[in-house]
Amino acid sequence: MKGLILSGGTGTRMRPFTYSRAKQLLPVANKPVLHYCMDFLVAAGIREIGVIVGDTHKQIKASLGDGSKWGAAVAYIHQDQPRGLAHAVLQAADFVGDSSFVMVLGDNLIEEDLTTFLAKFNPTTHAAAIVLREVANPRQFGVAKVAGDEILYLVEKPAEPPSNLAIMGIYLFTPHIFAAARAIKPSARGELEITDAIQYLIEKGHKVRPLTATGQWYDVGSAADLLRANTRVLNSKLAPGKVIIPASTTVINSKIEGPTIIGESCEIVNSYIGPHTSVGDGCSIVNCSVLNSILFDHSSIRNLPWVIESSVIADNAALVGPPGTSVKITAGSNCTINF
Repeated sequence: MKGLILSGGTGTRMRPFTYSRAKQLLPVANKPVLHYCMDFLVAAGIREIGVIVGDTHKQIKASLGDGSKWGAAVAYIHQDQPRGLAHAVLQAADFVGDSSFVMVLGDNLIEEDLTTFLAKFNPTTHAAAIVLREVANPRQFGVAKVAGDEILYLVEKPAEPPSNLAIMGIYLFTPHIFAAARAIKPSARGELEITDAIQYLIEKGHKVRPLTATGQWYDVGSAADLLRANTRVLNSKLAPGKVIIPASTTVINSKIEGPTIIGESCEIVNSYIGPHTSVGDGCSIVNCSVLNSILFDHSSIRNLPWVIESSVIADNAALVGPPGTSVKITAGSNCTINF
């Protein structure tokens, strides 16, 4: 079994943050989302991993390297343009060869045990298996109609959903998926849709198995999604109230409440940092109050009289006061906001 991570998208929904970094490298609890995908695959024993890359390939390669950090071997596969998930799958045909493989989306953070799904997938009886999860708003997702241990059909963002079982972004495929992806036509938006390729398999008589998940799942598609994922990970990884502060960081006359994580070589002076905050490396927080927020590397917040709450501050951004009690900010890379 091989692994495939799709990391070729442009991340337009996450601008301004993705003007300067790949969407898959946005930090959750000071760790890129893409690294959680690697952890997810490697924890299930998958050691050969292909990564689909596009315009941000240099950043992705610099972050993952050759995969040896995870005890894995990473192969990079270029997709010239983001022309749909099925198109991305086709780029990996040579890498996959005759093997079955697990495909995940590099901008999704999923709290599940992949080994459970692998144990339920039999590539001799099923051409694919799709991980599904019950959701309250199925109109926003690809949705499956299921009967027993088979998926009958899939529909993308339906006005009248046939079920509340949404596609999570974890797919288990046999090489049959390549013929299906080659056979389908582009959708109305000009892309080769993976749901169309799976539907093609079903219509040609192949069995596709549903696998039900119960864990948390975050498609990091907005600043609010990033903050929710950050809160969830900090709650799950750190004991209540725990704070991680490396020795290289200086804390003077400040209070920090957990769960919170602080990066290397930071300066925190006369400040309060509240729960569910992640502060990247090289940040400076002086005379400020910050809670439930994410600060990327080398950002700076100084002399602000308001509470910085539920905010995302990108790399090298500087917020400098003074003159209220609360402010919510979305700041792009290398910007300075003076109040």
